[in-house]
Amino acid sequence: MAELRSDTDTSSPKFLRDKYAIIGVGETAYTRRSGRTTKHMAVEAVRNAMNDAGLGPADIDGMMSYSAMDSTMSPAVGADLGIRLDFYMDVVGGGSSIEALVGLAMGAIEAGMCKTVVLFRSMNGATGMRMGGTGRGAPRFSGGQMFSGVYGLSSPAQMFSHSFMRHMHDFGTTPEQVAHVKVFHSQAASNNPKAYYSHRVTSDDVLSSRVIAYPLHLLDCCVETDNATALVVTSAERARDTRHTPARILSVVGRCNKPRMDDHYQHGPITRVAGYYAKDILWPNAGLGPEDIDVTGSYDAFTFTTLLQLEDYGFCEKGEGGHYVSDGTIALGGRRPNNTAGGHLCEGYTHGINMVVENVRQLRHDADDFCPTGPDGRRQHTYDYSEGACRQIRDVEVTANLGWGMPSLGSALVMRRG
Repeated sequence: MAELRSDTDTSSPKFLRDKYAIIGVGETAYTRRSGRTTKHMAVEAVRNAMNDAGLGPADIDGMMSYSAMDSTMSPAVGADLGIRLDFYMDVVGGGSSIEALVGLAMGAIEAGMCKTVVLFRSMNGATGMRMGGTGRGAPRFSGGQMFSGVYGLSSPAQMFSHSFMRHMHDFGTTPEQVAHVKVFHSQAASNNPKAYYSHRVTSDDVLSSRVIAYPLHLLDCCVETDNATALVVTSAERARDTRHTPARILSVVGRCNKPRMDDHYQHGPITRVAGYYAKDILWPNAGLGPEDIDVTGSYDAFTFTTLLQLEDYGFCEKGEGGHYVSDGTIALGGRRPNNTAGGHLCEGYTHGINMVVENVRQLRHDADDFCPTGPDGRRQHTYDYSEGACRQIRDVEVTANLGWGMPSLGSALVMRRG
């Protein structure tokens, strides 16, 4: 049999570097009482992302979504928008899903199954099925949950708190240090017209809020919201004709996990999260390292999740996360700002996709803040980070998104300005 040869080395995912891009983003309002179905919200978010990219129904032939609670399947959303799909896939998953789906969308296009893919997440996360089993459904334990639910560990705050406590024990990390994650994210949210919580808080505010599951206080925990969010992935070649500067995809990691995902405490150290393994895929494939990143979007279901991820992806040494998140590095105007729209702690809870949307806008140099607009309709960013002003970071060229499903599960994405 003749040997097949190619001029392009496809033996490594590095050959996909820079070949695909995110060209459109869109969302609904972040609210606590949408009064809408997930289908209704998904249609709005997808339409907004298409309009942002300058695309019509005939330009979209692929669609993917994810849900861990309530959502709507892609064909129903596509039909309402007049889109006939050549490819669709709806997967079960929460945090860590969006970065994985970006990679799967690239794969679907690479395989010739479609040319342009919309990814969306629609959820009534406040008024529908809430994390922890409250709301419309009662908790049902299966699989790995049978190891934890019987001990009362049914909500993410309860399940993750052990890792946070151990980090405090091993490294001397303090709740006051970690409270600064909320402080800095609230500063970013105060310059975001869309943020559900747009007021700035202090570390004392965080520490004086009631305890949910020690060491987590109420303000260490993310906001619950109803919303839908979407983005559009296509080839870099097709991206040349779209409305905005594309966000080129350098590297992606999808749902990387620790040796045990169901009960990760059985494989230590329990302060180690999936990013410890994901970084060995992310950085070589990107051709970059943590030191090259201008802005991070680290999943902040809780203040502590941001700390653990930034450590294990290599932005600081293990055990130094408390200092890294409290010394101003991750603030607007800091050396490497994180979650510049406020993230899950302040903007809204989307299971990760809104942090990708924000980094796309940062790479366009057009974050939607309170800066004035010029004659061309673009914002004239002042780089004044006082309250009610700018959140665009100056000269952003490369961003990283760090997704989180649980301590043992994560995904990641590196993009550059195209």
